[in-house]
Amino acid sequence: MDETLRSHAFASPLTGARLVVLGGVHGDETCGTVAIERLRADLESGRLALRRGELTLVPVANPLARQRQHREGERNLNRSFQPDPQPADYEARITNLLCPLLARHDVLLDLHSFHTAGAPFAMIGPRDNSGPLEPFSRAREEGWLALHLGMECVVESWLDVYAARLARLGRSTDARALAFGWGTNEYMRSQGGYAVTLECGQHRDPQAPEVAYRAILASLALLDMAGTAQSPPRPPRLLRLVDVVDRQTEGDRLLRDWASFDPVQRGQPIGVRADGRAVEAPCDGVIVFPNPQATPGSEWFYLAVDSERRLADPGLTPVP
Repeated sequence: MDETLRSHAFASPLTGARLVVLGGVHGDETCGTVAIERLRADLESGRLALRRGELTLVPVANPLARQRQHREGERNLNRSFQPDPQPADYEARITNLLCPLLARHDVLLDLHSFHTAGAPFAMIGPRDNSGPLEPFSRAREEGWLALHLGMECVVESWLDVYAARLARLGRSTDARALAFGWGTNEYMRSQGGYAVTLECGQHRDPQAPEVAYRAILASLALLDMAGTAQSPPRPPRLLRLVDVVDRQTEGDRLLRDWASFDPVQRGQPIGVRADGRAVEAPCDGVIVFPNPQATPGSEWFYLAVDSERRLADPGLTPVP
C-alpha cells in the first residue's frame, strides 16, 4: 500500500502571503481532497493564475486513514500535532513531515467535514492574549479570513474547552497533557501564523466539496494571491464552545438525531448513559459536533453559546 504524503507547491515571482491548504486530515472526510484537486487542476491548466505569494496544497494529509476509509489510521492525526523525535505510530511520522511544511507558511486553511447533518461552519482560535494556554497575536487576521469564507456560523474556544475537560476528568493540565489537544491549527499558531478550520458539511453532502472549493478561492482572493476579493457577507453568528461531553461506553446513546447548532435548553435531555442516567444540557445553547458513533472515552458532543466577540477588518476595526 502507498502511504506517501503528497503535496503540490505553486510560487509566484512576486512576494506575498504563504498559504497552505490541507485536506484529508481524517480519512473519511473527502470534500477537502476533491476541492484541492479541482483547484490544482485550475492552476495547472491556466484557468487560475497565482498572482503573488506561495501556495501549497496537500490533498490527503493522512494517507493511511484514507486507504482505510476511517477517521484515523492508527490514531487521530489532529491530536498531539507537534514534532516527535521518537515517533511511535504512523500519525506521529506524518506529523513530523507536516509540521515543517506548516511552519514555512503564514496561513493555514484546514478543510474538514462532520458525521451528522448540519450547516457548514468555520472554527477559529483564541483572541489575542499572552496567557499560558495559547498565546496569540493574530486574532484579527484570523477572524477576517473566517468572515470572508461566508459561513453562517463561526465557532471559537476549542483549546479552552479541552483544558476544562482534562480538569474535569482529574487529569493533569500541564503543558504536556494539553499538547494532546493540539491539532494543525494550534501548531500553526505556535509558529507565528494563523489558521482557520472549515467544516464543510456532512461527510457525504454533495455540496461539501463546493463549499471547500469556494473557501480556497475566497482565501486566495483575500490574501491578494489570485482572483478578486469580495466584500464579506453579513456577519456570521459567532459561538463560543463552553463544554464537551464524552461518550463513556458503547451503551451510551443520543436521544435523537442531533445536528450541529440545534438549540437546547438547560436541563434538556440530550442523551442517556448505558445505566439509564440522563445526560442533560448544563446551560442554554446549541449542540456542536454530535457524534453518535464516538468511541468510548472520546468526545460525544459539544455545547456552545453566543459570543460577544466580533470579526472585523484587522486594519480598521478593533476586535474586543
